[in-house]
Amino acid sequence: MSDNGAESRFPRLTPYIVTKDAAAAIAFYEKAFGAVARDIAKTPDGSKIMNAQLVFGNSVLMLNDEFPEYGAFGPQPDAPLPITIHIDSQNVDAEWERAVAAGCEVTMPLADMFWGDRYGQLRCPFGYRWSMGQKVASPSDEEMMEGARKAMEEN
Repeated sequence: MSDNGAESRFPRLTPYIVTKDAAAAIAFYEKAFGAVARDIAKTPDGSKIMNAQLVFGNSVLMLNDEFPEYGAFGPQPDAPLPITIHIDSQNVDAEWERAVAAGCEVTMPLADMFWGDRYGQLRCPFGYRWSMGQKVASPSDEEMMEGARKAMEEN
């Protein structure tokens, strides 16, 4: 629901990404993450996707093809990205295995973390960084600080 009471098809904050091949990205995200595509709008000639909405549970990710003429570019090969798209899970091990089997590259192995999540990071074939996590423990503030201190010392 929006602030003015009108119904909305989107959560208040919805990420919107650009990919080099939106149709392939949609198919991949359906296979890897269980996304469901809705409302795919193509250019009049049908050659590109202008907007697609992928539903991930109660969340939406919008995406489109690159449109250089409008300044819309996807990630460049091996360029670092300042964002990570996070998936909160109730069964992270199974969802992780599905994503890896579909072709995601593991960049941070799935492990139990000091903040209480089982967490890891992946990179999809379209250049985006994804993380997955599941709450598995509830550490105290002291335990979290000690875990953070140890993690910072290791790096």
